[in-house]
This record gives sequence, C-alpha cells and structure tokens, in this order.
Amino acid sequence: MAAPRRGGAPLHPPIRKSLGQHFLTDRRILARIVDALELVPGDTAVEIGPGRGSLTDLLAAAATRLVAIEYDRALAALLRERYSASPHVTIVEADVLAVSLGDVAGGPFKLVGNVPYNITTPILFHALARPRAERAVFLVQREVADRIVAAPGSKEYGALSVNVQALARADVVSRVPAGAFHPPPKVDSAVVRIKPRADPVVSGDEEERFRRFVIEAFGMRRKQMRRVLRSIFGVSPEDAERALAAAGIDPSARPETLSPRDFAALLRSRNQ
Repeated sequence: MAAPRRGGAPLHPPIRKSLGQHFLTDRRILARIVDALELVPGDTAVEIGPGRGSLTDLLAAAATRLVAIEYDRALAALLRERYSASPHVTIVEADVLAVSLGDVAGGPFKLVGNVPYNITTPILFHALARPRAERAVFLVQREVADRIVAAPGSKEYGALSVNVQALARADVVSRVPAGAFHPPPKVDSAVVRIKPRADPVVSGDEEERFRRFVIEAFGMRRKQMRRVLRSIFGVSPEDAERALAAAGIDPSARPETLSPRDFAALLRSRNQ
C-alpha cells in the first residue's frame, strides 16, 4: 500500500529506532558520498538501506542500473512507488545480510549505504565476501571508521581493522556531524571508502579461517602471542614457539601490534 499523502507529497512511515534508523538529510554530504563512489556510464550501484531515498535519488541519476535493498516494508513500498517509472531502479525488500550482493547486482557493481549502527560490523564483513564490490562507500559511526583505517599499535586497531585491511584499502572521505541526520544520532559519523586490494594477504579459501583467527586473537589482545596461540589452537608451548618462529613473530608480541600480513603468516605457519 502506498504511503498516505498530504498536499501531493508522500508521508514518511514512522522512524523505527529498533532498526537504527537515522536518515542523512545534508545534501552536500549526500553528494560527497556519490562522488566518492565514482560512478561511470555502465555502472551498477547497489545501495544498502535506502530509507527515505535521499541518497537513492542521486544514485538513480548517476548509475546506469541501481539496486536498493531495504528491510523496512513501509519504506520499501514507498520507494517502489517513487521509482515505478524508472526501469533501471530495482527495490529489493530484504535483510541485506540474507542477500548475496553479487547475485542481486548480476555482475560487477559498486556498493554504497548509510549503514545502521546496530549491525555495522556484520554488514561490513558481508560486504567483504566474494564477489566483492569494485568500490564501496559507507556512512558509518565515526568510531567504526577510525577502527577500519587504524594502524597496528594504535588504540583503535582491532579485529575489524585487520579483517578489512587484509582484503582492501580504506580511507576516510569526510567526517559527518550528528546534526546532518534526522533524527540525530548520539555520535558523529564518517564516510569511509573501501577498495579491494589487488594483493589481498589471504586467498579466498583462507578468508573465513583468517577472520575467525583474528577475532579470537583480539579477544585476548593484551596477552602475548605465545599464550594466544596456545589458547586458540590448543597447542603445546613448543608448537606455539615453532609457529611464531616460522612466521617471524616475536613470541612476546601482542595481537594489537601485528599487521594483517603477520596474522596471515601465522595462520599459514600452523600448516608447516
């Protein structure tokens, strides 16, 4: 059912706080997001969480084909009505975590979205699954953006940093104040751009094991790696020391100081 209207304009469905809905309304920042996506003729764009369609309007004008994935049934209905005369725009009503982004794109694609804060990390990991987007631009909580781009040894560096940087290059495009949203969130946000690496530090068949290993290691981020390996893999002190030596890692190092390549080398040393 179409949204009710007042004076010819559609009324928006109620904001659902349970879905972490905060709608970006600043046109300059919306334009900056589209610019960062670098759409060219022939491109397919996939948008996560189009919401009320502010970003969708700009993407529809710039992309040759646009697929927008919206979980909220009322918003999806509103978007289907808005773009009913635009055959190059497809609205998919679904949970993005249950959708293969590559399948809905049907080929190479670029990915963009104002990511709900309550499921940001699962969406980021989902976006890194193969086939990966040629480029992804996300509006995320500023703290998450800082973690994505953090360097080893910094306080922000963690499992998310390692897992993203192992597969992609990331940079922060701009900071976004809370006042740019309706309703305003309690924290500031940032636009982050992610491009797949031509030289990922792990192969496709290693990615899942690598992710689990890194997450478990950072669950013990203050412990020395000799202890981390013994706990995760259930190996003897001698086997832990041997694996660390094979990877060229100081046994007294802690997870927060290791680079993505260090973690990959350590994972592979277990098979040597």
